[in-house]
Amino acid sequence: MMQDNWIEKIKNGDKESFRLFYQAYSNYAIRTASAITRNTEMAKDAVQETFIRVFRQIGSYNPDLPFDPWFYRILTNECLRLLKKEAPLLKNGHIDVENDPALIEESFDQLSDLYDTIQSLDDSHRIPLILKYIKGFTEIEIADILGLNHNTLKSRLFKGRKRLKEQLERTGEEGK
Repeated sequence: MMQDNWIEKIKNGDKESFRLFYQAYSNYAIRTASAITRNTEMAKDAVQETFIRVFRQIGSYNPDLPFDPWFYRILTNECLRLLKKEAPLLKNGHIDVENDPALIEESFDQLSDLYDTIQSLDDSHRIPLILKYIKGFTEIEIADILGLNHNTLKSRLFKGRKRLKEQLERTGEEGK
């Protein structure tokens, strides 16, 4: 697998392999970080710091485990760190994600109401939903990425889906 090859070469300091790895992962990382932070510039900062940390910490990666959850745990933690750092500044500002072309994928074109509704959820419910339904991680992987107990994650996913359904039903009723 190409990913395993990159990881081994990156561990040995191969900068060209890191560049290829960056090219393969950066767009997905920016989309994920943008969905988590709701801010393109903050997402870019989180992704940049994530790749720096991956390069520095690649030696601590266990090749017996899947790589993507390890990578996205670093990315998610970096997004949460920046959100926490910026929280006082964001309380007074409005973040506009609707017109951000970096967030738009083909599936979001057809599901913009769903996307907007997901973005309106609080972080504790929004981030697990993004990781499960947009990024495709398993519940166990998400619990590991977020550092949560598996039952806590299941509860957050359940409540997040419930809130999402309620908000979508309200949106549907308003549109009639």
